[in-house]
Amino acid sequence: MNFSATVDAVVQGVLAGDNRSIGRAISAAERNGGSPEILRALFGKTGRARVIGLTGPPGAGKSILGRRLAQAYRQQGKTVGIVAVDPSSPFSGGAILGDRIRMAEIYTDPGVFIRSMATRGALGGLARATSDAVDILDAAGFDVVLIETVGVGQDEVEVVQAAETTAVVLVPGLGDDIQAIKAGILEIADVFVVNKADREGADRTAAELSMMLDLSSGRGWRPPIVATVATRGEGTPALVEALESHLRHLSATGESSERRARRAHSRVMTLLEERFRRAVEAKAPDPDGLKDAIARVAERREDPYTAADRLFERVVKEGAAR
Repeated sequence: MNFSATVDAVVQGVLAGDNRSIGRAISAAERNGGSPEILRALFGKTGRARVIGLTGPPGAGKSILGRRLAQAYRQQGKTVGIVAVDPSSPFSGGAILGDRIRMAEIYTDPGVFIRSMATRGALGGLARATSDAVDILDAAGFDVVLIETVGVGQDEVEVVQAAETTAVVLVPGLGDDIQAIKAGILEIADVFVVNKADREGADRTAAELSMMLDLSSGRGWRPPIVATVATRGEGTPALVEALESHLRHLSATGESSERRARRAHSRVMTLLEERFRRAVEAKAPDPDGLKDAIARVAERREDPYTAADRLFERVVKEGAAR
């Protein structure tokens, strides 16, 4: 079978909701350079899924909470795709698969598709191909797509560029709770979840969040604070309602179109950055290429700005010549 026939078969399988084809398409997207042919063919069928991000520090219970959300949406008759970003193995570079293990209870549900993705050095809490995987699941007809980030810190906020609603999951008892979620991670939350709310200090964590929200300004939407105990399924209905309330807010205010434009900008810029990087790396061994530039900078024979300018101009000139 030739390449175009293989691509067509995968695309048709994805559109038919075939899990094997969905898995092949995501695997192709994860490979270096991805598979733009598949994604180009599928993109016109995207934009229908409800995309929800779950982020927060390690140990907050995001995986179990994601499982509960999936079960709640399944009870509503909706299909659910889950993209769980795991840390990379230091040996194979693959995902540790901890998230998939914690979601074993729903793994056999035909209305749920779970994919673990390794960060492979990507920053921001997501894998490089996370947005591609979301598009593939969207095109496959899943009603809801959940993105669970790897455990993140204050500035790992890329999930907001991939999801229309972002829930920041926190737990009491992690030390200085509010310091752990200040700045960027606080600002991206559309919904706050205080998970493991049966622990001592949960009320204090919720109260501190509320006070910080009182001090913030400039947002038309005040993120609700939902208490959950994911291991027992407590608070899940309230969390679903909070997430859907935010969707209604986006629709009523027109903010949904603004968020789509922001996500599109981020996506295009990311692809341009990757394409430029691959173009530079492809010419690395050539005379006056990347390796020579690195050596000159390391030996202080040239400053990095001049080296970057020359490499950029070279790539641009070669692209124009083609």
